[in-house]
Amino acid sequence: MIEWSEEDLMIRDAVRGWIDAEVRPNLDALESGELPPYDLLRGLYKTFGMDEMARSSFHARIAKEREGGARESEGEERSGGGGAAMTMIPVIELCKVAPGLVSAMGVGLGLAAGTIMKRGTPEQKERWALPLLTMEKVGAWAITEPNSGSDAFGGMQATARKVGDEYVINGSKTFITNGPYADTIVFYCKLDDGSDPRDREILTFVLDRGMEGLEQSKPLRKMGLHSSPTGELFLNDVRAGADRLLTSGSQGGKESAKQNFVTERAGVAAMALGVIEECLKLSVEYARTRELWGQRIGDFQLIQLKLAKMEVARLNVQNLVFRHIEMQRAGRAMTLAEASAMKLYAAQAASEVAQEAVQLFGGNGYMSEYRVEQLARDAKSFQIYAGTDEIQVTHIARDLLSR
Repeated sequence: MIEWSEEDLMIRDAVRGWIDAEVRPNLDALESGELPPYDLLRGLYKTFGMDEMARSSFHARIAKEREGGARESEGEERSGGGGAAMTMIPVIELCKVAPGLVSAMGVGLGLAAGTIMKRGTPEQKERWALPLLTMEKVGAWAITEPNSGSDAFGGMQATARKVGDEYVINGSKTFITNGPYADTIVFYCKLDDGSDPRDREILTFVLDRGMEGLEQSKPLRKMGLHSSPTGELFLNDVRAGADRLLTSGSQGGKESAKQNFVTERAGVAAMALGVIEECLKLSVEYARTRELWGQRIGDFQLIQLKLAKMEVARLNVQNLVFRHIEMQRAGRAMTLAEASAMKLYAAQAASEVAQEAVQLFGGNGYMSEYRVEQLARDAKSFQIYAGTDEIQVTHIARDLLSR
């Protein structure tokens, strides 16, 4: 795959039209936090029939499971022909305007619902995953803690203690996307069994808004991604029955989380591509119209060098995205190291391109009305969430050295 197909381009143009009509007029309200993103995302799903497609696919899968059909493998789960492009195109186009919308959508669908679909029973999937997959409810995926960001598992302090037929959960989580508004929360913690804290089993629970002892903070103020509400969770003796505990799989809840890291990191490349494409477009338009000393700034070689490097970055990240789509279509699962390499390069490229766009615009680039300022703030987040650049380097190098 080296270019989008005609069908892909039709989808892209339709999504662009919806974004122009629904998102761009609301950008200021999204950036200020006045407007949570969820009704807009529900509108996207309804407009393109994505909610009904998700519902139909879900019921077909559950029927197969109830009839005793084998659970789909990781590769089969992610394959799907044109569906791969249909997933990526809205991500790319939304990120040209409001990358936070993709973060809010991706966590609810890919991480929260995705975890339940991989690890839940048919009853758990019907109860919690379906409303997330159709965007009827908002989902959060809670693993990061104040003292265990990069060391998510080893430093995890949230615990679940078995009391009779229930678990009593205590702890806190931070930097949780959708945390303030989440209806359904996939919550990771350690089993409090008296063993060494770093060696304890990782458990995964599904919690609901309003449970006694569960507090969801107001949105945190942050540098970028303002259209994606981020908050904290506080649990004080929250009681959860065994029906809320997801199965851990052959290697425990830690392996479940790692599978989600692959999904999340690969998705960052598509987000980065959207930011790069928009920054390049805005920069080319500005270079054509802005004049200094009687000539347009696009005639200066230093400006041309900036534009050329942006285009190189666009081509490279686009190729990474296309490779990911082809792997999905072929039913081949991406390894954690591959996803880490994809995220590392794409995140750095998007941040560098956005910063160069600000520089190209000069004083205007520092003003929010020219939009590259917002994109530069948003792009920086790509190098931090879903694992910092430094963590990506570690995963890539470990894989290379273990071969």
